[in-house]
Amino acid sequence: MYVSLLATKMLSSPSPPCHYHSTVYNPRASVFHRSNSNSGGFHHLKISKIQSRASTSGEPTPELNPRNHNSKSMALLLHHLSNQSQSSNPKREDLEHPRLSAEERVRLLELSLVQNRTPQFPGSVYVQSPSDADVSSSLPPLQTLFRDGDFDEDNDQEMIMRAVEIRRKVTAEIFLEAMRRGKFGITYSSNLVSKLDDFIDYVMVEAASLKRLPEFSNSNFNVRAKTVIHDSNVVPLIRWLKHNSLSYPQIRKLICMSKGDLESIIRLANWLKSMHVKGRFIGLAMLKGGESVFKRGSEELDEIFEYLERNGVRKEWTGYVLSRCPQLLSYSFEEIKTRVGFFLDMGMNDKDFGTMVFDYPRILGYFTLTEMSEKVNYLKEFGLSIEEVGKLLAFKPELMSCSIEERWKPLVKYLYYHGISRDGMRRMLTIKPMVFCVDLEMTIVPKVIFLMTRAGVTKRDIAKVIASGPELLGCSIVHKLEINMKYYLSLGIRLQQLGEMIADFPMLLRYNLDVLRPKYRYLRRTMVRPLEDVIEFPRFFSYSLESRIIPRHKILVENRVNMKLRYMLGSTDEELEKKIQDIRERRQRFESTIVNDEFFSPEKEIDDDFTVEQTLIDTETEAK
Repeated sequence: MYVSLLATKMLSSPSPPCHYHSTVYNPRASVFHRSNSNSGGFHHLKISKIQSRASTSGEPTPELNPRNHNSKSMALLLHHLSNQSQSSNPKREDLEHPRLSAEERVRLLELSLVQNRTPQFPGSVYVQSPSDADVSSSLPPLQTLFRDGDFDEDNDQEMIMRAVEIRRKVTAEIFLEAMRRGKFGITYSSNLVSKLDDFIDYVMVEAASLKRLPEFSNSNFNVRAKTVIHDSNVVPLIRWLKHNSLSYPQIRKLICMSKGDLESIIRLANWLKSMHVKGRFIGLAMLKGGESVFKRGSEELDEIFEYLERNGVRKEWTGYVLSRCPQLLSYSFEEIKTRVGFFLDMGMNDKDFGTMVFDYPRILGYFTLTEMSEKVNYLKEFGLSIEEVGKLLAFKPELMSCSIEERWKPLVKYLYYHGISRDGMRRMLTIKPMVFCVDLEMTIVPKVIFLMTRAGVTKRDIAKVIASGPELLGCSIVHKLEINMKYYLSLGIRLQQLGEMIADFPMLLRYNLDVLRPKYRYLRRTMVRPLEDVIEFPRFFSYSLESRIIPRHKILVENRVNMKLRYMLGSTDEELEKKIQDIRERRQRFESTIVNDEFFSPEKEIDDDFTVEQTLIDTETEAK
C-alpha cells in the first residue's frame, strides 16, 4: 500500500522548473554548463575577440568551425550560441532526451534520488558534488525517465518500483542520521532501522504529501523527510522504550501498531503509569493489548477498571493485574461485564472474585468464554456443583489454564487405572487441586513409582495413599520423599511396615527431619515407649511436641496412668480427663478389693499380663 501510494505521488507531483542544460548528456558539455553559470568563459571571450577584429578591419565575419564533437555536444553548442538572449524557461521539446538504455535510466534514477552524491571526475556528464549549487539541475527531470517511447508499461512499472526502493534507502539513511543525533549507537541504530520498514514507508508517504503544502512546495525530499521524522518524536520515543527494556522486534511492532500515530503510544503510556503499572511492564502491556487500544480514550479505560473495582478488584491491584494480563485493554466495557458475570454466576462474592483475579489475572482476560465454559462443565462431572466449582476456581484459579485433552483426561485415566474412583478424584480436587495442574509424566508418574518401589506402598494401597494424601505428588523425590524414607528405615522400621504406615498416614513423608528427630527422641528417652508404638500410630509425628505431646505426657505421669498414643494424643482435653478419671476410679476399686463382678466372673479368664488400664481401653475401643 505504501509503495503504490508513494509511486503515485512521485509521478503526480509537479517537478521543479529546470534549465535546458539539465538535459546535457555529453561529457564535454559540462564545460558550457559551467561557463553559463559563471556569466562568461573561454569560448565567449574567443568569439567576442573574433567578432571585434572583423568589425574593425571591415572584413566579413568568418564562420566558426568548432571542433567536431558528437551530435549531442554539437546540438548543444549551436543552441547555446543562438539562444543566449532567450528566456531561461525551456520548451517542452527541450526536455526531450535521447533514447537511453535500461542501465542508463537506472543510473540516472539513482543519481536523481540518492541523498549523498559522490564527486565525479572533471568533465563528467552530471555534476554530483553536494557543494555544487547546480547539483539538482544537472540531472534530467525525473518524469522524463518514464516517458521514453521505446519502453513499454512493464518497464516503466519496474522503474517505478526501483525508484521507490531507492527512495526507501534514502529515507532509512535520514532516519539513521536522526538516530545518531539522538545519541544512539551505530549498531543499535542500524539494527533498529532495519526492522522499521513499515515506519520508513510511512515517512516516505508523509514526506511526499508535504509537497502539496505551500511552505514545502520548493523543498526537496530530504528536507521533508527530516521534518516528518522530527515532528513524529519517534527518536525520543525509541529512547524511552529502550530504557524500559524493549527489544528491537518489540519496538518495531509497537511503532507499527500505532499506524504512525506515535502520540497515542505516549498517551497510553501515561495512562498506564497512572494505573500503577511498573515501567518495565508498560511496553509489554501496550504490545499485548492489541492495535485497538491505541484508538481508545482514557475515559473508556477508566470506566472498565472502575467497574472491576466495584466487584472486588482493588485499585492498588490494577497495576499488577494489567502487567500480568494486558489483554484486558483490548476488551470493551460490555465484554468485561460478560466475563465478570461468568464468575459471579457461580456463587462468588466480591471478595472471592477480587482475590481470584489478583492471584491469577489471566483468568479474567486471557481465555475465551467458550473455553472457560467447557472447563467448568468438565469439573462438574466429578460430582461438584456449580457453587463448588466457583469455590474451587476462587481457591485455585490456575485450573483454568489447564487443557482438558492434554492434561486432565490423561490424568483421570491414570488415576482410574490405579483404582481411584470419581469420589477419590473429587477429594483430590478439593484438597490438592494443584495435582490437576502439574505434568503427568514429569511430576505424578515418578512419585507413584517411588511410593510403590522405594517406600513399600503396595499396589492395593496406592490408590488410598494418592486419594488421601495428594500433597505427596507435589513433593520432591530427592529433597523430601527419599530423605524421609531413609530416616524411618534407619530407626529400625522395615520397608513393609513403612508402607503400611504411609498407607495409614501419607503425610508421614512430608515432615522435615528437624521436626521428626526431637519427637522421636522424646518418645524413646523420656516417655520410654517402644518403636512399635510409632509403627502402630504414625500420626504421632503430626502433633506438636511443645503444645501437645509434652503436656499430655505430664498429665499421665501425674495421675500414674498409661494408655496408647492414639488415646493420649487423639482425644480432646475433656475426653482425656474423663478417661483418666475412669481409670483412677477403677484402680481405687481394685486396690480396695471392691471389684465389679463383671471383671472377676468365674467364666472370664484373666491373662497374666492383664492390666486394668488396658481392659478399660479395649472395652472403650470395642464400644466405639
